[in-house]
Amino acid sequence: MNNIAAKIVLTSVLATSSTAVLASDKWEKESMDAWLDGKAETTLLLNSNLNSFDINTDVENQVVTLTGSVNNDLEKSLAEELVSGLDGVKKVNNELTVVSENKQDADSDAFAALTDSKITTIVKTRLLMDTSVSGTDIDVTTENKTVTLTGKVNSDAEHDLALSIANNTNDVNKVVDKIEVVQ
Repeated sequence: MNNIAAKIVLTSVLATSSTAVLASDKWEKESMDAWLDGKAETTLLLNSNLNSFDINTDVENQVVTLTGSVNNDLEKSLAEELVSGLDGVKKVNNELTVVSENKQDADSDAFAALTDSKITTIVKTRLLMDTSVSGTDIDVTTENKTVTLTGKVNSDAEHDLALSIANNTNDVNKVVDKIEVVQ
């Protein structure tokens, strides 16, 4: 009889603890999603090239869905790139709607300036978000899709990572290295 009672108690304990573990996992996933949602909203809000009040973010299982409206395809692309560069984001579903597509000639000065601004914003944001780089110590400028990085870093690894971030950004044709390594 004691053996049966012990088995019942053991089964109850195991069932209760597995429920607690499942609840804990669910809570952790929901917390991560909420944290990513706030991080995505903040990133979009701090970007002066986007009207973040027209962009909504929803996160489920670390997949960010962007909904709302933007003025052109460049803004749509910028929003997606900014959010996809955040730590913890597995995927971005970009469901943004372009409401007033301006038919611009790819060679126009306005379009080129907007593209350069987008590139600068993405590179600077990625430098600031990467904890291995002193993003605040590196200035980023872009002209005709050529990114110039200027500033001081503490190591060759930090220098190389900053260059890699710039080189691996969409629309960048060339990176000019004016970063000084000070030890």
